[in-house]
Amino acid sequence: MNRHVVIRSIERADAAFIDGLGAAGTATVHEGIGRRGYAGPHIVARQRGVKIAGSAVTVSSHPGDNGMVHAAVSVCRPGDIVVVSHTAPSTHGGFGDLLATSLMAHGVRAFVTDAAVRDTADLNAMGFPVWSQYVSCQGAVKATPGSVNVPIRFGEAIVAPGDIVCCDDDGVVIVPRAEAAWAAAQARERLDKEAGTRARLEAKELGLDMYGLRDAQIAMGVEYLDTWSQ
Repeated sequence: MNRHVVIRSIERADAAFIDGLGAAGTATVHEGIGRRGYAGPHIVARQRGVKIAGSAVTVSSHPGDNGMVHAAVSVCRPGDIVVVSHTAPSTHGGFGDLLATSLMAHGVRAFVTDAAVRDTADLNAMGFPVWSQYVSCQGAVKATPGSVNVPIRFGEAIVAPGDIVCCDDDGVVIVPRAEAAWAAAQARERLDKEAGTRARLEAKELGLDMYGLRDAQIAMGVEYLDTWSQ
């Protein structure tokens, strides 16, 4: 028999590191930590222009059942993001405006699921951001046990309770809680480097030469010719 648990207390990273990673954006964070933690291109923002991060409250749920999401609300703190993984593929819209109302009342920043959300127009009007694999009007039941605040596989990433969930228009990236300070520093360093690179590109310097691509391409057999000839 599988054991189902709801863990009430988890460790969370320092809020300054979380907010810094959220502001940096997923592309910068992903590159900065060694191209790790990306949930995959199938997890999509259902609104535009939101850049956010928070502490993961994880949910392992049966397909088509959202009862454990209600259990997760009871252990959430302000600044958290609820991340739901299903034990088998699910296209059910197990999250909508009512659960969003409950999460917002507890200060939760966002909701992320490998299944579907619904009531997307209402969610956008409420200003509550969600990321999901699908959108579907099909609802869910509340009849099957699951777990809250246990390690889960979410898309192509592993998420432990308290890990940092970074979300924006480019997708979802997970940063292990123990790496919060280092990841924030890596993101800042990358942003500073990109600012310098941007200035050089604006000054019409070619990326072809800046990155040493011209010589590398020639070494691979690419020919730079003034005119085409066979």
